[in-house]
Amino acid sequence: MNPEIAIRRMAANDLDRVLALSQELPSAPVWPRSAWLNAIDPNSTPRRIALVAEDRQSGSIRGFAVASLLPPHAELESIAVAPDCQRLGVGRKLLQELAIELQAAGACELVLEVRSSNQPALAFYRSLGFAQTGSRPAYYADPIEDAALMRLPLPSDPR
Repeated sequence: MNPEIAIRRMAANDLDRVLALSQELPSAPVWPRSAWLNAIDPNSTPRRIALVAEDRQSGSIRGFAVASLLPPHAELESIAVAPDCQRLGVGRKLLQELAIELQAAGACELVLEVRSSNQPALAFYRSLGFAQTGSRPAYYADPIEDAALMRLPLPSDPR
């Protein structure tokens, strides 16, 4: 992992940079600003944990992750990493830090869905210990595609 990358909670002053990164990445979610505001609002329902990967030197956002929390479960809603930071451990570090925060908030598992054809993402999640638990036929549109459902048990002592 690049030692110049710091993982921290997403804040309101990150939103312009998060939106810009999201728009650069074809596989990232296209959420309105209000959805991002909900992701960082501690009073939103469901509660979410949102993290960013920030370049310590430039201050640029190089990745982000958002999960909804409904203890004892959590769902990964989004994770994205800038192209120049992919395969450098940024996504792995984001998910590891997210798992720690989710477990501390009372979650015992993290679930997600991913396009069945997204082999790099499936391999990435499997490398972190996720197991495929099922599928949702025709879950995605444009193009229509099945979703693979995956689950990661969270450790009892993440630190």
